[in-house]
Amino acid sequence: MTRWLPFPLLAASLLAMWLLLVGSAGPGALLLGMLLAFLGGRAFLALDPERARLRRPRAALELAWVVLVEVVRSNNAVARIILGRTARKRTSGFVHVPLDMRDPYGLAALACIVTATPGTVWVEYDSAKGTMLLHVLDLVDEEEWVRIIKDRYERRLMEVFE
Repeated sequence: MTRWLPFPLLAASLLAMWLLLVGSAGPGALLLGMLLAFLGGRAFLALDPERARLRRPRAALELAWVVLVEVVRSNNAVARIILGRTARKRTSGFVHVPLDMRDPYGLAALACIVTATPGTVWVEYDSAKGTMLLHVLDLVDEEEWVRIIKDRYERRLMEVFE
């Protein structure tokens, strides 16, 4: 089964998305969707991704809770900034954050977490220096943002993936 369909969950997801986008499950749409799902799985095989290993699932759950709380808190803070509830002048800026993590899945998860959190965006990653460039909507203290990224996210992601 894995020789013909190396990523069955990916193929099933692609087929489901195709059928949802087309809006019908007729024989033609189903056949074309199955062909696209098969080819998509084969194309992903060409990328030859290494397997991700969760070292500590409990740390992953703790991280998920921290991210959820942070997203809710950041949504409120960004809403206050946009609605202008405070008189303080806001300045946005860029922060270089040195990272110790090298696992590609951990870095991808950190990029998703940072970008999904309102008010921050992962801009780039310099693999030679091991630093990420972070854009912050309301930048007050650069060192505080470095501590937030390293203590709140990177440390937990390293527990999960490395």
